[in-house]
Amino acid sequence: MDREPADDRFGDDQPLLSLPDDLRSELKEPMGPIETDAETLLESVEGPLVAVGDVVTYHFLEAGREPDVAFVDGRTKRTRVDEEIERAVTEGVNLEVENPPAELTEELLVALREALEREGPSTILVDGEEDLAVLPAIIAAPEGASVVYGQPDEGMVHVRVTGEVRAAVRGLLERFEGDFERAMELLEA
Repeated sequence: MDREPADDRFGDDQPLLSLPDDLRSELKEPMGPIETDAETLLESVEGPLVAVGDVVTYHFLEAGREPDVAFVDGRTKRTRVDEEIERAVTEGVNLEVENPPAELTEELLVALREALEREGPSTILVDGEEDLAVLPAIIAAPEGASVVYGQPDEGMVHVRVTGEVRAAVRGLLERFEGDFERAMELLEA
């Protein structure tokens, strides 16, 4: 396994953005259609695929489609994933970052950019929590890409990246506490 730390040329790993309490319930609403079958979901994927979550990534691997970028943290619904899932999703880990729950670090955003620019699939192992990575992934992924994340006890949410979706996510991130401009600078580089 070839792992390397994310390039830290943009600064330290301190939280860049923090989720305010008043935005938590808003983020629980799915941002796209929910699908329970990975193969059916993959039929509507036309561009790059970004998976956020161990179980989502595992379902794509089981369906024979390695995500172009995957975020995993070894947990689902705040408990450890079983060994089979952990082994499958961490086999291709090539970037590791720290990202506390309810926050987004520069390290995570830089790793996302690096993963999107690399040739071949990248898996980012997050020490902390990867849930919020869906938001910067929508900002940084190319038009037409698919960003897929898990909706607890419901299935996989499929967000197709469009200008309209990206603008809505920018609006959400603008409401986070922290340095929004710096985050956009890192994501839109």
